[in-house]
Amino acid sequence: MTAIDQIREVFHHIAGILVWPVLLGLIGLVAAMLVALGAFAREAWDRRRGRRATLDRDRRALDAAAAHESVDALELRLERVLQSSERLRWRSLGRLRLAVRVGPSLGLMGTLIPMADALQGLATGNLPGLASNMVTAFAATVIGLTISVTAYLVSSARESWVRADTEELAFHAERLMQRQPAAKNENVETEA
Repeated sequence: MTAIDQIREVFHHIAGILVWPVLLGLIGLVAAMLVALGAFAREAWDRRRGRRATLDRDRRALDAAAAHESVDALELRLERVLQSSERLRWRSLGRLRLAVRVGPSLGLMGTLIPMADALQGLATGNLPGLASNMVTAFAATVIGLTISVTAYLVSSARESWVRADTEELAFHAERLMQRQPAAKNENVETEA
C-alpha cells in the first residue's frame, strides 16, 4: 500500500467518524427549528392580537428609568435601557442566522460522507448498501436546506419586528425626555 493509499484510508476513517456528529447535528437543528417555529407562531399570533409582552416590559423599564429622582442623567439611563433591550432582541436573531449558515453546511457534509460509502458499495457490487447510503445522502441535503430556508424566513420576519419595536421604544424614550424638562420647570415655578 502506497503513502497516498494510506492517506486516503485515514481520510475515509475520519469521514466515517464525522458522519455521526453531522447527522446528530442535523437532528438537533431540526429540533431547534421546530422550537423556533413554535415561538415565532406564538409571537405572530400575539402581535396580530395587539399583545407585545417584550415591548410592554421594555416600556415599563423606560418608565422606571425616567421616574428616577435625578433628571440630569435621564438621557444616559434611557439609552442604557434601549441598548440593553435591543441587544437582547438581536441576540435571539443571531441563533437563527447561525442556522441559516450551518444548516446547508451540515447538509452538504451529510451528503458527501455517505456518498463515499455509496461509491464504495457500487465498486464492490453492494447495491443495498449503495441505495441506503444514497437515501441518507439526499435526505441530509433536503434537511439541511429546509433548515436554512426556514431559519431565513423566520429571521427575516423577526428582524422587521425588532426594527419596529426598537423604533417604538426610541419614540417612547423621546416622549419621556420631553416630559422631564416640563416637570422640572413646574418644580422650579412652584419653588419660586
